[in-house]
Amino acid sequence: MAKKNAVAEVASTSSRARKATSDYGAGSIQVLEGLEAVRKRPGMYIGSTDERGLHHLVYEVVDNSVDEAMAGHATRIVVTIHPDNSIEVSDDGRGVPVGKHSTGKDALEVVHTVLHAGGKFGGGGYKVSGGLHGVGVSVVNALSIKLRVESARDGYVWSQEYSRGVPTTKVVKVSPSGSRRGTTTRFLPDPEMFETTEYSFETLANRLRESAYLNKGLWLTLIDKRADREATFYFQGGIVSFVRHLNRKRKVTHDRPVYIEGVEGTTSVEVALQYQSDSWSETLLAYANNINTVDGGTHVTGFRAALTSALNDWGRKNGAMKESDPNLTGEDVREGLTAIISVKLVDPQFEGQTKAKLGTAAVKGIVQTLVNKRLTQFLEENPADGREVIRQSLNAARGREAARKAKELVMRKGALEGSALPGKLADCQERDPAKSELYIVEGESAGGSAKQGRDRRFQAIFPLRGKLLNVEKARIDKILGSDNIRTLITALGAGIQDASMEDGNGKFDLAKIRYHRIIIMTDADVDGAHIRTLLLTFFYRYMPAVIEAGFLYIAQPPLYRISTGKETKYAGNEKDRDLAIASFKTKNVSVQRFKGLGEMNAEQLWETAMNPENRVFSQARIEDAAVANEVFEMLMGERVEPRRDFIKAEARKVQNLDV
Repeated sequence: MAKKNAVAEVASTSSRARKATSDYGAGSIQVLEGLEAVRKRPGMYIGSTDERGLHHLVYEVVDNSVDEAMAGHATRIVVTIHPDNSIEVSDDGRGVPVGKHSTGKDALEVVHTVLHAGGKFGGGGYKVSGGLHGVGVSVVNALSIKLRVESARDGYVWSQEYSRGVPTTKVVKVSPSGSRRGTTTRFLPDPEMFETTEYSFETLANRLRESAYLNKGLWLTLIDKRADREATFYFQGGIVSFVRHLNRKRKVTHDRPVYIEGVEGTTSVEVALQYQSDSWSETLLAYANNINTVDGGTHVTGFRAALTSALNDWGRKNGAMKESDPNLTGEDVREGLTAIISVKLVDPQFEGQTKAKLGTAAVKGIVQTLVNKRLTQFLEENPADGREVIRQSLNAARGREAARKAKELVMRKGALEGSALPGKLADCQERDPAKSELYIVEGESAGGSAKQGRDRRFQAIFPLRGKLLNVEKARIDKILGSDNIRTLITALGAGIQDASMEDGNGKFDLAKIRYHRIIIMTDADVDGAHIRTLLLTFFYRYMPAVIEAGFLYIAQPPLYRISTGKETKYAGNEKDRDLAIASFKTKNVSVQRFKGLGEMNAEQLWETAMNPENRVFSQARIEDAAVANEVFEMLMGERVEPRRDFIKAEARKVQNLDV
């Protein structure tokens, strides 16, 4: 088996290092002018050059229009996908300023060709905005084959065109604007910069829907001229409607979401929350100036502190909690909670360039004081709802105590940590996690072939025995009681991410993960798909950091082996199978369909699914936390009705059903 090139050599020899040092001098320093830096390193500005980066271009332009809405100058935004996959974003705001700038260029050109140029730095143009770095539209311009902007203001329509960030025309007065006002930007992404230039209607629709929820009274329309479809989003209820949307397929504890709104100085706060009675999971989405702060921050800290103290104080005062009951913890009161937190403030401080965590210290106290006061008021006015929430929280506390005891038992047995690895794990020789892979396979048969076919230098094999526990329907004590899950946690080495485990042993630590490629490799049939979904549910609920870090993959082994005796090809679907058959010049073609990985011998499994030079992986990603959460609850949760409705709606789309 040819595996010589399977492991990439990372370390350089000392002679190469000395040569590299000698070659590095003053002449090695490059100065990138204008927008060259963006085209040189696009990932630094938009995150990636895959589908995520492509759609990020749209978000940058739309966010500018949303900032106009937050400033009170725009009420409508229209996004159009044209047949050539160019994007047009139009708003009815003030229009981009025109006229001579201090740089000597027109202000319209400066905004579109200079990084860190915009009206959001001095506070005069915008008091509150999401895009504070002034790089958005200029980055879009740099990464587009062509971009045309029209600004309707001061009685006229002004226009300029660009190609890859360079102006191709001057700023010109096109026509009188009449009643028209605002900015229209149309751009065509550069295929040299992106892996794909095909836009997803659903991805854009989800983002616009979210913006409409966060900015009540704002109209957002998405038009797809490729398929003649359209969607308009408008929510007068704002984040209350958002919470109702998230809980629309769940059984709720109280029909009316709690809505909290207030202003302290220049900071405005909106909170909407509602409890579910049929789910143990927490859904909390936090935003600062419409930016999704996925890692939380001071606004989340303030909210959680207020929630815990308000429920404990009210529960004790009104007899909903007995004297013998312990105080509810934050984990207890957040079980089954769906909440949206949205703050808008001047000059927000974020931790890191990704704006994933709000760091403005004053926001914590503002949110905490407001939520504590208004939530207590809600409980006083709705005591029956308050008692039901307290009852759920007390049940959560009892479950947490049971989980703690289960955890202690597991820890005493040394099942989650220590040097001893589970016997079913066939580990690799490599000890550097960045170079190590773990294949999670279905059953002993596939595990045997995988163990024989792997490159043991860097590939480890973990065979599952039987069906994995559905963690969406189980508490942590039952989860830790599952042999498959417990041994998998041990094999990975990083612990488990759960509120009841945050006190010490077992706390999840990504730095301790033993493999930076964790590959789910199951059969290409219904059972395999089920096991794959169960594994994805486990990682999403209890090791989300693994997905966020880009460590989780799904193997796509072939379904067909097409052979003439002398030549062999593999195909993952019927179309590729037929193309492979047609490529052979003989009619004497043998076609084998693999029902499972166990039907492959070691050599076949290596060549098709494990050889880094040939294999095909899909990387598991969380594009939208709210959508992902909803999907997992629907497919794997307690309620049957949403799952049945989904099956009815999607049944006609199923192909190659293995029955």
